[in-house]
Amino acid sequence: MHYPRRVSRIKRVRKLGFRARMKTKLGRKMINRKRRLGRRLSGI
Repeated sequence: MHYPRRVSRIKRVRKLGFRARMKTKLGRKMINRKRRLGRRLSGI
């Protein structure tokens, strides 16, 4: 059985990973926003 959307891990990390986000202005903005929220709100 073939699973849908079997993206390779390398491609996924390069596109969505931490370093990929840090390269762009908007990505850094997003990471800082998530850092400000912290972990306590992630489950809500």
